[in-house]
Amino acid sequence: MKHLSILLLLFLFAENSFAQKNLDQLLQAYNSYSIPYISVQELRMFQLNDTVIILDAREPDEFAVSHIKTALNVGYNDFHSEEKQLQKLNKNIPIVVYCSVGIRSEKIGEKLKKIGFTNVKNLYGGIFEWKYKGYPVVDSAGKNTENIHVFSKHWSSYLNAGNPVY
Repeated sequence: MKHLSILLLLFLFAENSFAQKNLDQLLQAYNSYSIPYISVQELRMFQLNDTVIILDAREPDEFAVSHIKTALNVGYNDFHSEEKQLQKLNKNIPIVVYCSVGIRSEKIGEKLKKIGFTNVKNLYGGIFEWKYKGYPVVDSAGKNTENIHVFSKHWSSYLNAGNPVY
């Protein structure tokens, strides 16, 4: 029994390390690190203290399935810096942008910096990492959900918690 417990712990540790390594490799391949990362734990602390604006850079159909509570959906394909909700924001307050894993959010973060936002961060691992760390997400009705829109079968391999929705 003791050996079985040790094997189980080693398996869980290896699985977590492998998932993190895959995410690290993915972000290194696609991102330029032009927007500094913030961890999900740091964002959660900011969110609880109500000192941050959270922007979701996923498409509206992804946002409807689930999103971080208090996030504003700015989209990706149809992102416009002239959006009224962006124009109303103080350009010096902390802004955290997220998407599924952190690739699209970096691009939106770059656009935000170009229009004068001074304190923009990219959520490392996006909503997938947020869910993996056990933090809540809500659906379009504001109710907690386990569903996470994964965009495609390929991207679902990076989701380690929650129910994938396509």
